[in-house]
Amino acid sequence: MKKILFVLLSLVIMLGLTNSYVEASESTYKNEKPKISNFKNVIDVSATPNADIYGNYDTNHFNQFSDLGAWHSYYFPDENSTDLLGGFAGPVIIGEEYPANLAQTFDQIELTNNDTKSVYDLSKATTDMAYYPGKLVQKYQMDDMTLQLTLIYVSNRSAMIKTAITNHTKKPLNLSIAWKGTLLNKLSDGDKTLDLKQTLSSSENGVEVNFSDIREVWNFFSTTETKYSIYHEIPVNTEVSGNTYQSKVEKPITISPKKVFKTYSVESYTFTNKELQDEKTKRDSYIKNQAKIMKDNKKRWQGYLDKAFANNAKNKYPEYQNAVVKSVETLTTNWLSPAGAIQHDGIVPSTSYKWFNGLWAWDSWKEAVATAKFNPQLAENSIRALFDYQIKENDAVLPQDEGAIIDAIFYNKTPERGGDGGNWNERNSKPPLSAWAVWNVYQSTKDKAFLEEMYPKLVKYHEWWYKNRDHNANGIAEYGSMISDANWKKDDSGKNLKDKNGQLVLDDEAVIEAAAWESGMDNAVRFDKEGQGEKDPGVQVLENKDENNKLVGYSINQESVDLNAYLYAEKGFLASIANVLDKQKAVDKYKKEAKKVKSYIEKNMYDKKTGFYYDLQIKDQSSKTQLLTNRGKGTEGWMPLWAKLSSDEKAESVMGNMMDKDKFNTYVPFPTASKDNKRFSATEYWRGPVWLDQALFGVEALQNYGYSSEAKFMTKNLFNHANGLMGNGPIHENYDPLTGDGLSTKNFSWSAASYYLLYENVLVNNQTTSQTGIK
Repeated sequence: MKKILFVLLSLVIMLGLTNSYVEASESTYKNEKPKISNFKNVIDVSATPNADIYGNYDTNHFNQFSDLGAWHSYYFPDENSTDLLGGFAGPVIIGEEYPANLAQTFDQIELTNNDTKSVYDLSKATTDMAYYPGKLVQKYQMDDMTLQLTLIYVSNRSAMIKTAITNHTKKPLNLSIAWKGTLLNKLSDGDKTLDLKQTLSSSENGVEVNFSDIREVWNFFSTTETKYSIYHEIPVNTEVSGNTYQSKVEKPITISPKKVFKTYSVESYTFTNKELQDEKTKRDSYIKNQAKIMKDNKKRWQGYLDKAFANNAKNKYPEYQNAVVKSVETLTTNWLSPAGAIQHDGIVPSTSYKWFNGLWAWDSWKEAVATAKFNPQLAENSIRALFDYQIKENDAVLPQDEGAIIDAIFYNKTPERGGDGGNWNERNSKPPLSAWAVWNVYQSTKDKAFLEEMYPKLVKYHEWWYKNRDHNANGIAEYGSMISDANWKKDDSGKNLKDKNGQLVLDDEAVIEAAAWESGMDNAVRFDKEGQGEKDPGVQVLENKDENNKLVGYSINQESVDLNAYLYAEKGFLASIANVLDKQKAVDKYKKEAKKVKSYIEKNMYDKKTGFYYDLQIKDQSSKTQLLTNRGKGTEGWMPLWAKLSSDEKAESVMGNMMDKDKFNTYVPFPTASKDNKRFSATEYWRGPVWLDQALFGVEALQNYGYSSEAKFMTKNLFNHANGLMGNGPIHENYDPLTGDGLSTKNFSWSAASYYLLYENVLVNNQTTSQTGIK
């Protein structure tokens, strides 16, 4: 009996110890920061690229991987494209402003067994394609060997590929190795096919693609200095035949039993002779230091993840971690380094979209706030890139707009600025969120020098709004347009029309378009020219003049609630920055100005009956105004809560509208027009689709007034109901609020930034990016 009791006691003790061990192990595991290896293929980058790069909505058919600001990117070969195995599909190159596939695959390896005289058929291998944060890995498992190809970026112009071949046999493996590729050499864009006029030539241990001087505005740019080059560590002989090349190793290799053979190659895409020569001088160093470079790449990307998952509360929400990593990968793939007119690193909206390979103002502000969390230098430079072109008083094109930040910049300047591009937009600015971005970047970096650098520029930009966009000089601004050739009516040949007095004829619709673009909400219901209802005269154009009666720009006839909420918030951020910089007079000034803006918005822009904020229609210099409740509710209505200027009572009513399932609490919440808006359209850009920046501000609006549970509820729906987000699909520009379908383009940067911030500030924390300078 004693023996039985002893055995039972031993079992109890052992089980107790075992359970303690299990609990300790789980606890240890839970406190571990997620590793790179945990995040395999969170975005599907497989492809069968062709000359027709664009699918729906002028967007690349496929998703790609890039890093370090390079202007070229790669795919995996699609599982059904067995003829592409052994190479990285693509690459995609950005022809200064427009993407194109250089090839289906351009570095495809071919292995020949010299003993059996047979070429290895990789389609018969067991394959594994793994996109991990910061690298692509292809693995081909065969009976006698394993081939592994690993690609990382080593600079903003070059990627390095490690080729590793492991001999599984008990005898030496004698191989010949060659690499081959064929240029697509054309770009199909709808009904038009553009000949890219590229040629191949052998180069030192590799091959070089020579580009032609093509200035095909709206399709592709290249010059004779543009090059794509492949350089092999191992000596090769290259033969070129038309658009096809083969680089074959000079001497066959022998791999001893159970040993691994490794070799490296560097692929560079450069725009100028200087860039090419710089990469040529570095490529041997890349290969020589490959072990350290590979290690540093892993350390950098693990650092990104460590920062993203620094909060232990991450263990409560493991299901959202893939989406966070996807956000980091999306932002990093959309990172472009200085080139052409772009002077600082920045994040473009999406390298997947034909028209988005430039830098936009408020896009850059949003991307910077999130990127500062894991790559602060990139965040700071993203802001600098737009301020590089802040308008100065002696500007050749817009001297009357001193201090303004223009809408968008690209690789090529416009003809007015001595370039030959057509995508810069100097007709309008974007909503004033730059001080928000600078302050939030500072919150992540504590880089006081950055504040000192940016503060005077932010002040000039803030002042510009009141000099050039305040028609009746009442301290409340309107969206509008700069003076621009695009605002004049044209004849059929594109020449400016003149009236009987020889004066240019203003095109009101063009100015209204620019004003809507300036709001960032291009086709929002509230900017419909015809208005809604008999008492609404619609959107009209007003001239803005300085004290000398000189025209300085245009406003539309409505004071927008979001614009003035942003400007109120900006005063708060400027006050915070001024406080850090010991500028007490400026702090007092911004607080005083903010008080006036708050009073005006609360008195004039809130409708008690519907419990929401709206734009206010103004009547030129008259004091008469009309609250535009007739145009329905939009996301602009919760910006006073985001800016923290709303009273608690008003905020409660706005919250009620936001949480109403017939208004903004849709399947994917926060549509840009309320579901009960007469002109709501679930799939029409800013007339209903969910834009993640507006959703982020909506969530933060709820948080600011203590509605944390509502904020978390809506945030979870933003994640869980966006189709593909929680799987391996890309992050979209916007989403259908009723179905969750991704809309417009994909791999969109500010959506990625918003998801990152929603995870960090709502799911694993309870904080916002809103101003704190004004209580």
